[in-house]
Amino acid sequence: MIRPLTLFIFTCLLHAAIAAGADSNTAGFKGGHAKYQFLLNTFPEDSLFRDYVDTPAVDHNGDLRLKFGWQTDSLSLNIDYQIIAQHGDSLNLTNSLPGAVIFIKPVPDDYYRLFDLTHVISQDDNSVVVHRLDRLYVDMTSRNMVARFGRQAVSWGNGLIYTPMDFFNPFDPAAVDKEYKTGDDMLYGQYLRQNGDDLQAVWVIRRDINGDVSSTVDSIAAKYHGFAGSSANNSEFDLLLAEHYDDYIIGIGGLTDIGTALWRGDITLTRTSNPLAESDNVFSLVTSLSWSWVSWGHNVSGIAEYFYNGFGISDGDYSPAALAANPELVERIVRGELFTLGRHYLALSATIELNPLWLLTPNVFINASDGSLLAQLVSTYDLKQNWQLLVALGIPAGAAGTEYGGIDTGMAGKQLSTGPSLFAQLAWYF
Repeated sequence: MIRPLTLFIFTCLLHAAIAAGADSNTAGFKGGHAKYQFLLNTFPEDSLFRDYVDTPAVDHNGDLRLKFGWQTDSLSLNIDYQIIAQHGDSLNLTNSLPGAVIFIKPVPDDYYRLFDLTHVISQDDNSVVVHRLDRLYVDMTSRNMVARFGRQAVSWGNGLIYTPMDFFNPFDPAAVDKEYKTGDDMLYGQYLRQNGDDLQAVWVIRRDINGDVSSTVDSIAAKYHGFAGSSANNSEFDLLLAEHYDDYIIGIGGLTDIGTALWRGDITLTRTSNPLAESDNVFSLVTSLSWSWVSWGHNVSGIAEYFYNGFGISDGDYSPAALAANPELVERIVRGELFTLGRHYLALSATIELNPLWLLTPNVFINASDGSLLAQLVSTYDLKQNWQLLVALGIPAGAAGTEYGGIDTGMAGKQLSTGPSLFAQLAWYF
């Protein structure tokens, strides 16, 4: 059900935008996309998942996004409507697994968001169809200011793969399709200075487990982005101050040229409020080098990134007891802010332009704390105008008990382990 407050606010925004855009030439349909995804996952003999589903597990997913907007010189309304359909073994597996074990993230819901803009059309053990508004915001702009209210997405930080400064619905580092972040309900503002620096602020409003709007689960953050250096050495920096749930976060980051490479990185300090946490102050860090070159007549760009996860487990013990003793890590994984269990990570990536229509991207995500890794090969091919084929092969490797080799379940001979996987997506843009 859409809450009455949501319906009232949506109606007011719609009427305001239509009235403001009555004389505009940019009102109406803005395009969109239709995507079909095929996913295949395999499970080794010792995998707990094989107790609930056969291997390989096959899934078929669909995503239709329609974008609408009304705009004048200073006011606009943006709406992204989605229909999401999922069918296959992974949903059945997720519904069957005990406790908090989650194999595949279900379709987005709005239980903890301010506005309930998602409705389930149909659902059973192995399929679900929902429609929702993933973007719904009013945007007011002036020469040097922006104010935006509603469902939207914000991305902060300088990490290319791991993003400790981006705690508003970040992407899984191993996600293949990163075109759209799931929107959150927030108030966003930006002030642009004459020298090019800018100040951004957000207030993400959420509901608690009881469905009540509460300051204990919201996020208030401000980030100053500035430029430094000379014309020969362009440098940028970020300063972050945030209250996120009941934690306080400060951060600093930036990027600069180092020869022909670009260095970037972020450091965050989180003062936690959980009395069960091992330490009140938790540091996290990401740093990377990226550069481009020509090899064998092909354009190539590469990334080498190191991530220090201050909330991670340092000794490689990811047993249920070890996770229970680290509530700060578990909370962030459940909230979708973290996707890693260990302390030290190294990611290597290269994008090779085989031809102007075909990009090949090998990736390796290494848990340096336990020696396990995930190797990934991504192919992006533009079939024709407005049609794209995205294919990815993933191969995890590691000993039993490691993050990518299979996490210990506490049951003899059973691991939370997966084998090679295949992702294929056909997208049509219109």
